[in-house]
Amino acid sequence: MNKLKPHPHYKRHHSLRQCRNRGVSMIEVLVVIVLFSFGLIGMVGLQARAVQFSVSAEDSSRAALLANEIVSAMWGTNSITLTAGEITAWNTRVGDSANRGLPNGVGTVVVAGTVATVTITWRAPHEPTTTVHSYVTQVQIP
Repeated sequence: MNKLKPHPHYKRHHSLRQCRNRGVSMIEVLVVIVLFSFGLIGMVGLQARAVQFSVSAEDSSRAALLANEIVSAMWGTNSITLTAGEITAWNTRVGDSANRGLPNGVGTVVVAGTVATVTITWRAPHEPTTTVHSYVTQVQIP
């Protein structure tokens, strides 16, 4: 019988093609890994920003509650003027971040005529010193 024998270079040529295919597959896998890594880094960045926005919203809400606290005390006494002790105690609560206050928080009450202006300022620890948040409300008790 006369069998056809493969050309001697066929095996070498075939294995070179397989190596090339494996090399292309390896490059494709590396590109996918790089793209996936960038996606993960982006997701981590988005998560960090979401946490910052959440903390900022919580601080703003806490400032409104603290301002409401002093205004309620004014309504309770039916006067916009409070004693220095009441304002000092309230201002201490505003600055006590461990006890429902604000980080670096300062509260002020300014009375002009029949209107009291309550201002609360704070700065989050992760923000630069030039970034200061504030909440201002006014109350008038007839």
